[in-house]
Amino acid sequence: MATIPIIMPQLGESIAEATIVSFLVQPGDQVEADQDILEVETNKASMNVAAPCSGRIVNFTVQLQESYPVGATLGQIEVSKEEAVRLGLDTAHLARAAAEEARITADDSAPGGANRRVQPTIRGLPVPAHAAGASYMSPRMKARMTELGLHAADLSGIAGSGAAGRVTIEDFEKYLSNLEKQKLTQASTMRVAVADAMRRSWTRPLATVGLPVILDPVLAHRKQCDPKPGPALYALRALAIALAENSAPAGRLVGSKIVHPTAIDVGFAVEAEDGVLVPVIRNVDKRPLKELVGRYNELVDLARQRKLPADATGGSIATVTNYGTFGLIWATPIPLPEQTLVLGMGAGRKAPHWNETTGQFVPVVEANLTLSFDHRVLDGGAAGRLLTRVADLMSRPEQL
Repeated sequence: MATIPIIMPQLGESIAEATIVSFLVQPGDQVEADQDILEVETNKASMNVAAPCSGRIVNFTVQLQESYPVGATLGQIEVSKEEAVRLGLDTAHLARAAAEEARITADDSAPGGANRRVQPTIRGLPVPAHAAGASYMSPRMKARMTELGLHAADLSGIAGSGAAGRVTIEDFEKYLSNLEKQKLTQASTMRVAVADAMRRSWTRPLATVGLPVILDPVLAHRKQCDPKPGPALYALRALAIALAENSAPAGRLVGSKIVHPTAIDVGFAVEAEDGVLVPVIRNVDKRPLKELVGRYNELVDLARQRKLPADATGGSIATVTNYGTFGLIWATPIPLPEQTLVLGMGAGRKAPHWNETTGQFVPVVEANLTLSFDHRVLDGGAAGRLLTRVADLMSRPEQL
């Protein structure tokens, strides 16, 4: 018999770690290849880890509610010599590896043994996170913050007593001491991931433009559809067509180069428990509105369950968010770190509109569209033209 490790797999693009939620089998159980054996949670969804082959579970070396990076060893599975040969494994090498693992485990359990358990991290979205933003941070302060897994943004609640308002290490330690006297709750994996993404997004110069759009054509078209598209889906399709006509506004600035998108993959924001997920629909510009409804509704349900498939996460060039569902008429959403654009839609409401034909005001249903963007890539004029094109397309929904 030989044992092989159970490895934390790459669960999707930009996923760097996952939290152990539950054990679906127990040590001693016989499992088949590709049988689900662990449930894990990433910042994007709940997923299962499958057995790499048939065999008997020897043990799990991880703890519930702890996070482990991609590539970490989660446990051991015992396989027959025949199964090892079928997999093309070197059984002698596996035996030596198992002996080394046993030695390390014994060393760790001995008094004074090193704690070799993988430490949780808070990374997990595109672009590595690093502390930045605060000025006058001493090496000692930086080292202490790194030790605690904190970022410069966490210093915003500290009143500095040093020169020019500088936060001293004494200020910092006093602040931490006072925190311990207050009610503290553990932030969820998703909450930390969202905070990390927004902090990194805010390091760029962001701007927002907006204009009102008349929704009556959309609402009339929607009544004739079965199934009925949501208002945000009309906006998503219109944005995709506009970007297909000119993809430069969705480009990303890397150094002195604009990186143009290779496909019009657009995400949309869905509120989930303690955070927001962004499912992605691929090649939206090539699929008519009626073909998008089913996929859109399916992804909304999966996002709320936090069970998005890997092919529906990451890699989008823009996001659409319907903040009107909360009764808001105006907002300035923030694009994701790997994106340049986010299109927002406010709540529809009755408003007077001047009709040139009749020479009088008539009631219409109007909503505000906003476009938040990376000002390094886009200026107000280009953003305004893009938003105007989106509004124009939404006024002719039969063409979507």
